[in-house]
Amino acid sequence: MTPAAASRIAVITGASSGIGAATARQLAAEGYRVVITARRKDRIESLAEEITAAGGKATAYALDVTDRTAVDEFATAFTSIGVLVNNAGGALGADPVATADPAQWRQMYETNVIGTLNVTQALLPALTASGDGTVVVLSSTAGHGTYEGGGGYVAAKHAEHVLAETLRLEIVGTPVRVIEVAPGMVKTDEFALTRFGGDSEKAAKVYAGVAQPLTADDVAETITWAVTRPSHVNIDLLVVRPRAQASNTKVHREQ
Repeated sequence: MTPAAASRIAVITGASSGIGAATARQLAAEGYRVVITARRKDRIESLAEEITAAGGKATAYALDVTDRTAVDEFATAFTSIGVLVNNAGGALGADPVATADPAQWRQMYETNVIGTLNVTQALLPALTASGDGTVVVLSSTAGHGTYEGGGGYVAAKHAEHVLAETLRLEIVGTPVRVIEVAPGMVKTDEFALTRFGGDSEKAAKVYAGVAQPLTADDVAETITWAVTRPSHVNIDLLVVRPRAQASNTKVHREQ
């Protein structure tokens, strides 16, 4: 489905790897000009070159979503865009509430919640001006249920879920949809490794015995499907898990 002319630009945050990069590739394949942002300039420039070589249209822009001044400057480049995918985020640590590092909690909140708020506020006028805008908030099943050792990440993702839900209420009647996609267990190159400070052994245990966790492409396909529904169709919330995961705390692991 080729998007209407006024809605051909899609901005994706956190696009240097994983779900963000996969979403950029798939939206480009659907006819969008993708603007891919992340802090790692070399990564997004390489991705933009890859997408362009494949026949798509891509622009890389180095951006820290927690830097409001930088976000506002970025937003001045657009008078109209069709899609914003708020993907930047991540988890740090798995300590219980009693001993968790407040600095990690603060960093997770800043990236997952304030980062999403910054970019959404800055680009909402351009999304509205398109006459057919879509805001995607990539939350997590952690935003809909708790689990031990996940307090900081769970708190941040609950806040991100509430941000999306409240925004939808507040802008109803405008030509902008708000879609929340909440993935469960997704195996990417960096998520668990970052969470455990580069400890590959701890990161591997997250997926141990799980035959087929979700991939970045699985989630990107879900986002792309939701974005390319007809304008009057809003996918308020889509929870996607691997078959082996029944909840945040119940996962089938093969011996």
